[in-house]
Amino acid sequence: MQALYQWQLTDYHPKDILADFHEDPEMERADWEHFRHVLLGVTENVEAVDGLIAPFLDRPVAQVDPVERSILRLATFELHHCPDVPTRVAINEAVALAKKFGADQGHKFVNGVIDKVAGGALRR
Repeated sequence: MQALYQWQLTDYHPKDILADFHEDPEMERADWEHFRHVLLGVTENVEAVDGLIAPFLDRPVAQVDPVERSILRLATFELHHCPDVPTRVAINEAVALAKKFGADQGHKFVNGVIDKVAGGALRR
């Protein structure tokens, strides 16, 4: 989520962001391949990802708070392109991230949107 947030707010190329995160000691515990797949997948397909989110919003995707937009993009990509991530896990992680990093009631917004996105992601 933090890498997507950085990408949204800067002109950094996703591969430069990957390099920065790869040097971060905190990333030693992360699933690097999943991180890479999601960051590059979202950034290379942002219009398609946003197209999956947009029908469930009351405003354009660009007007969603940047933190919540990052979380929505992350979870939507996982729901549609990461079959190894169970639907419930993608939703729960999105809500947890929104509680930690989002606006005061952002987790409710994220939960509502991602539940609807998940309904369209023919998953388990």
